[in-house]
Amino acid sequence: MMILSLVITKLIHTYASPVLSIINRWLRWFVLAVGFTEISLYFDWFQQSFETLFAAFFIGWFLIDSIYRWLTISAISVSPLPLFPRFKLNPSGDQWPVQGRFLKLRDTLREKGFNHLQALRSEVSTHFQLRVSVYQKADSHLRLQVSFLPHPGGNLSLCFQFTTRLVDGTCLVTDNHFLPFAGFYSENWLVQRKPNTRSFLQLLNYHERRVTLSGKQSVAWDTEPVVDLNTQQAELERINTEMGFLLPHNLHDEHGRISYEGRYRIWKEMLTLNYFGKPAVYH
Repeated sequence: MMILSLVITKLIHTYASPVLSIINRWLRWFVLAVGFTEISLYFDWFQQSFETLFAAFFIGWFLIDSIYRWLTISAISVSPLPLFPRFKLNPSGDQWPVQGRFLKLRDTLREKGFNHLQALRSEVSTHFQLRVSVYQKADSHLRLQVSFLPHPGGNLSLCFQFTTRLVDGTCLVTDNHFLPFAGFYSENWLVQRKPNTRSFLQLLNYHERRVTLSGKQSVAWDTEPVVDLNTQQAELERINTEMGFLLPHNLHDEHGRISYEGRYRIWKEMLTLNYFGKPAVYH
């Protein structure tokens, strides 16, 4: 299990795959639980069976990981990092990583009729820029955002978001982002997140089926991507403040920006994404 985990870690550094990261987290969890159990039995620290010690260390690692995630969320809440970053045009243009799999994907976009509209960036911090490239079908009815996200393995991972506006004002959104959101969307947004679907073509086919099953006509996009994206971010920030996910601005200095309910939602989604590859379900 340890050797397999090391091999997967090497693959993660190469391919930045969230799916491989999930497998590796489970392997590490079992390796640590078994390892500490064997050490405890060898040195005769506890007079318990292997099964009992394994369960205790297995639960113990879950508690440690949960505390670490909660502290991370609390640190983000009081940090200056923008929770809903604003974007501007990227003067460097559409910069795709010079790797075979990325260049092949860019060719696939052209083959499927996606035309490049704008390259955007957001200054998340002094050391990191979030880059997004926006594409659109020739009929202007389907818009695609390609986000270049840093992966814990040190490489870049591409995430896709397909968006279609329907004639009744509904907005169908399908993405494969693997980072937690856990907040609230606009009432007219119907969002499906598929973080385990890393294939561009599979995600595109899934989104097109959603549009077909809606039984409604789609309408063309008539706004520039940078304007539309910044409008979305401002709307999300407003909605999440009203719904209690974010605290009012006058409480930020004392309590941070994310409410305790919001922190719980993020913590829950971190766990479900990290170990099951699924967004959390809220009722």
